[in-house]
Amino acid sequence: MRSDMTVGEHILWQELRGRRFGAKFRRQQPIGPWIPDFVCYQHRLIIEVDGDSHTDMKRDRERDRWFAINGWFVLRFWDHQVITTLDEVLDTIWFAICDRGNVRDPLNLES
Repeated sequence: MRSDMTVGEHILWQELRGRRFGAKFRRQQPIGPWIPDFVCYQHRLIIEVDGDSHTDMKRDRERDRWFAINGWFVLRFWDHQVITTLDEVLDTIWFAICDRGNVRDPLNLES
């Protein structure tokens, strides 16, 4: 667990913590062997915000597969995406809550 958030995490947390989407999000809650950045238990949604120094895509794919097998939907955003295109990030989260079937992970780690 990290106590210091990246700039993107801080910006997104300000939006998520206010129940903007009518859903309660929590920060850094352990789920199995992992601790995601943000989680909404009601919608089984995990949101990760990866900083520029983040390079362990293999581990991310492993985590995301584990979450998917266990019924979680994962969205990953780059820190700079949250900072520069917050409205698009929030739209993606909204669609993941309302119409998950038409939402793909923005970082698409499977490609």
